[in-house]
Amino acid sequence: MTQRAIGRRSWIAAALAGAVAGGAAWNWRASETETVALTASEMQFWQSQWQQIDGVLLPMQGFSGHPLLLNFWATWCPPCVEELPLLNVFYQENKAKGWQVLGLAADRQDAVQRYLAAAPLQFPVALTGFEGIGLSKSLGNLSSGLPFTVVFNAAGRIVHRKIGKLAAQDLSALLQTIR
Repeated sequence: MTQRAIGRRSWIAAALAGAVAGGAAWNWRASETETVALTASEMQFWQSQWQQIDGVLLPMQGFSGHPLLLNFWATWCPPCVEELPLLNVFYQENKAKGWQVLGLAADRQDAVQRYLAAAPLQFPVALTGFEGIGLSKSLGNLSSGLPFTVVFNAAGRIVHRKIGKLAAQDLSALLQTIR
């Protein structure tokens, strides 16, 4: 190989390395901007409160300090109803480890009451009505679909989001990554 070819390859390698570093810096900056926006959403969430089925207000601040799995659901959403028993088992198995689960029903009170009378849940459920869809969007549910799950760590930061029905593997992965 000639000296000229080696020099050209070195120059190309340096240019590629610069492009990769620039892309990484851009990606970091973009996610830094996203983190700032999410922090505002997180703060707004922790300052909110929602009415439970019995009419008592449930302040979100009471959930701080421990990991929280927040699930947006509705009785008219088949995948939502299908995943609720799985979430109930997850809560029962992990509440002693500090995990909390909260269901926010984007639904009517009478429909949620009927559902819970037929299939009781061990974790708290609060009513958001249509306003819950807006809340879920502010937490990253850009498609406004249900079910939507957000996981907060003990510091109150969003560490995971999932649109669609959770599977047992999803919950096992959460336990491995969030302690």
